[in-house]
Amino acid sequence: MTLREKEILALIKKDPLISQQELAKRLGITRSSVAVHITNLMKKGYILGKGYIIRKDKYVAVIGGTNVDIQGFTNHTLKLHDSNPGDVKMSLGGVGRNIAENLVHLGINTKLISAVGDDLYGNKILEECKLSGIDTTHILSLKNTPSSIYLSILDENGDMKLAVSAMDIFDKITIDFIREKSPMLKNAQLIVVDTNIPEEILHYLVSNFKEVDFFLDPVSTTKAKKVKNFIGLFHTIKPNKLEAEILSGIKINTKEDLKKAADYFLKEGVKNIFISLGKLGVYCRNENTSILLSTPKIKAVNTTGAGDAFMAGLIYSHLNNFSLSDSAKFSSSASIIALSHENTINPTLSVENIQKLSKEMNLCIKNI
Repeated sequence: MTLREKEILALIKKDPLISQQELAKRLGITRSSVAVHITNLMKKGYILGKGYIIRKDKYVAVIGGTNVDIQGFTNHTLKLHDSNPGDVKMSLGGVGRNIAENLVHLGINTKLISAVGDDLYGNKILEECKLSGIDTTHILSLKNTPSSIYLSILDENGDMKLAVSAMDIFDKITIDFIREKSPMLKNAQLIVVDTNIPEEILHYLVSNFKEVDFFLDPVSTTKAKKVKNFIGLFHTIKPNKLEAEILSGIKINTKEDLKKAADYFLKEGVKNIFISLGKLGVYCRNENTSILLSTPKIKAVNTTGAGDAFMAGLIYSHLNNFSLSDSAKFSSSASIIALSHENTINPTLSVENIQKLSKEMNLCIKNI
């Protein structure tokens, strides 16, 4: 879109009934020039017809946790019940927020629904989200309520060994609040949820916005239990092995067990299943395909944000009609990029870098 076209579109959005003559007057150009620009905007799909019907911007809605992450690192073998020398770092986190920021890195317009306190941390969350490009207009800001904090300890390999989450604020998200967001949610390309929000909200969402595909990040084995009884209402799920066991009720020890768990999810109504197996890769399944993607060994700097980047990759793949195997490759490459940076969100994450890495890495896919 040219600069002049952007100017014309902005004026039309403010006044859909504005005349071409008035547009010409405001912009200091001829009416015939306005007519040419409007014709081009119609060809490009920004204007849908007479009366200047504006095409709504496409976007993804994310509903989930936003918090301040406090991470402790050590370069030595982690000793429990003792003081460990190392570094402490503070950054923004929360599964929903992390997914949203990764989506912005992939060029996807993203609106975030969450809750923050009217405190130092809450103001920091809103400020940084806006700077990263996340639409924060739908975040609930609460007085006299502390913002969510996630405290984690990472070992010498960058793996999270222990964490404490203080996330009671998300219980303040109510059905009435979600109902107010109905127009925005109904017009989303898809909705991503994590299980930091209350069970009744999760159930209300998937039961009342069935026209939109839902992507689920179960977050943890404890929180995954919230959606166990209505897991079939989600389009795509991304559990790890333990979460998949909780959600399916099937113990997973072999490849056959993976298939059984996936069969259960498909029977319930899930369309796409991606089960993270850690260093063993990712098991991916839909109605037609069953594959195991193995990833090469890499030195992880920080494993905290890998799953969030993987989910963002899945969303990008879905919006661009990737096959199951291409979705797995793209999303796994996104997670590898996340693993290579000390921050939860790798600032170099982009579609170009993911595609480049995907070509370079030896990502082995087997049909099983």
